[in-house]
Amino acid sequence: MENTDLEPRRKEETRSLEIEQAEDYSEYLLHSKAEIVAVLRSLIQRRALVSAYLDHGRDFLLTSLLEIDAGNGELVLDCGRDDAVNRQALQASQLVLSAMVDKVKVQFTLTQLAETLCDGRPAFRAALPDKVLRLQRREYFRLSTPIAKPVKFVTTIKRMDGSTLIAEASLLDISGGGVGLMATPSLAALLPSGMVLGDCKMTLPDEGLLVANLCIRNKFDVTTRGGARYVRVGCEFVAIPGARMSMVQRYITRVERERKARLSGMT
Repeated sequence: MENTDLEPRRKEETRSLEIEQAEDYSEYLLHSKAEIVAVLRSLIQRRALVSAYLDHGRDFLLTSLLEIDAGNGELVLDCGRDDAVNRQALQASQLVLSAMVDKVKVQFTLTQLAETLCDGRPAFRAALPDKVLRLQRREYFRLSTPIAKPVKFVTTIKRMDGSTLIAEASLLDISGGGVGLMATPSLAALLPSGMVLGDCKMTLPDEGLLVANLCIRNKFDVTTRGGARYVRVGCEFVAIPGARMSMVQRYITRVERERKARLSGMT
């Protein structure tokens, strides 16, 4: 079993998920067992990062789906790295799980986890959900960050040998879904797809310090007209609290408004 090396994080506020609002999202709910199994298997195939919310979203752990046993109607989840949160998950009467696959939001509810082993390692076992929400999200507006007021990015990366590296980069763009980093090739080499970066710090001009967890989603080599090379590293926000998302949206709205005002003044 692959160790996802994901750290659980504590929530700052409660969270209401779409699957808990069944009346509003009923058209996106799957009830067929065959469809449910197919969607859950896609999470395994894509090695999707799954957020498991406990206690109405006050706490959560990051996990991944490991196995589907359609015959016995069960699934297996990876354990988190924090034993206290794992024990809390086992005691929870209900967990709400949320993931993204190809820009499609997948959510489902599990009841009563049990301890098990998968390839000799501790894991969780649970009955298959009786419904799954599959929601195509709207594309977020992506704002290119102003060159005159760059947004700096700082995080700590753990190397394979256990040592740490303070990594710095500039943001190319930002949206409600995540950020694009301008990374050197050497830095990008330390950021494999699926890696989770905790406590990433980004100072948004006139808004303040944004601290968020990010998951590496893609990387693209870019060559400028002047011949300089860098790598655009696309990162997705992981379980970002509502207050911090509001900060991102305020920043995007203000910068775009200022841009439009400048363009109007030039006409």
